[in-house]
Amino acid sequence: MDYTLLSQQLQALLEDERRLLPALSNTSALLFHQLPDLNWTGFYLTTKQPELCLLLGPFQGLPACIRIPWGKGVCGTAAKLDQVQRIDDVHQFPGHIACDSASNSEIVIPIHAQNRVVGVLDIDSPLFSRFTKEDEDGLVRLIQLLEAACDFNSII
Repeated sequence: MDYTLLSQQLQALLEDERRLLPALSNTSALLFHQLPDLNWTGFYLTTKQPELCLLLGPFQGLPACIRIPWGKGVCGTAAKLDQVQRIDDVHQFPGHIACDSASNSEIVIPIHAQNRVVGVLDIDSPLFSRFTKEDEDGLVRLIQLLEAACDFNSII
């Protein structure tokens, strides 16, 4: 996958747009339609209501879990540890939350504002071992573009 081209496309979509909702919506659509072999692409955003958890944000794919407890599943683990989670077989991940039974592999990238995790990018695939180190590096760079371009402070 050409992540340089994806970065250019995302930069064009984000140009002069700091509002979070349109930026995340277009980013999820771009990734879902440009990366092969995906069945879900979207964002979960940190909320403290009623307790610290991840709340469903813009996405592409089948309906998804609305709330994910902090530290639970792949997304909650990525948020709590502030570490990318690249999982070859989600069925082997302790505490995996199966929002879509067709998902077999997953990658989750934390999103930051003011040195805090404010959300995650979550991408699922029906293929086992779908995500590579190249995907991880490319997606981290895309999230860094989002972090620089958007006002995530409104959700802290």
